[in-house]
Amino acid sequence: MSNGSYSQRILLVEGDDELRGQLRQSLAQEGFEVTALRNGATALKHVDERPEGVLIDVELPDADGRDLCRALRALGCQAPVLFLTTPHAATDRMVGFGPGGDDYVTKPVRMDEVIARLGELLRRREAESPAQVGTLRLDPVARALRDGPHEVPLTPTEFRLLSALAAQPGAIVRRRDLVRAAWPEGAIVYDNTLDQYVARLRRKLRAVASEAEITTSRGVGYRFG
Repeated sequence: MSNGSYSQRILLVEGDDELRGQLRQSLAQEGFEVTALRNGATALKHVDERPEGVLIDVELPDADGRDLCRALRALGCQAPVLFLTTPHAATDRMVGFGPGGDDYVTKPVRMDEVIARLGELLRRREAESPAQVGTLRLDPVARALRDGPHEVPLTPTEFRLLSALAAQPGAIVRRRDLVRAAWPEGAIVYDNTLDQYVARLRRKLRAVASEAEITTSRGVGYRFG
């Protein structure tokens, strides 16, 4: 599996010592620079290292992995987050899309699946490009929404969702196409999850005093402009 194709910095937070060691070794073999930690409190001290990808065990010894993800986002970490979780807990609400997570794998994990999903998240992050509608601008580097002097941060999923809408200003973008653009393949995304994210984006548009708005085409999708 080793091909040295990656060189990004990865923050790994896994409570199980054996699994953490296996993941660290597998990621290092792929060329990743890995900081492997056991608990959330220690992980928060490594945000300044600016990891380019994050793996979080949902059931950490000292914290809920979703709360750790929220804390990392609050500290400005915009790296894609891959959750590690148990099968019985792998539901849409649990996997962390609300707290700002991007994808998840269930335990017992397969190392090739972890590498593949992490690699896909990193490629999607690199492929993100600026978008502008009127005076409103989406900044992929800062993961922020700007309009004039006003700015608000976006989670990775919020950024991808708004980018998909902004790519077709004035057009109705179907719900299924928005889900495909904003969430990883195979993710369980309920109808109300998309609606909740759109509601959050509407609040952020108001926060930057933007004239652009997201309107609903009932039963079909959303229009942005």
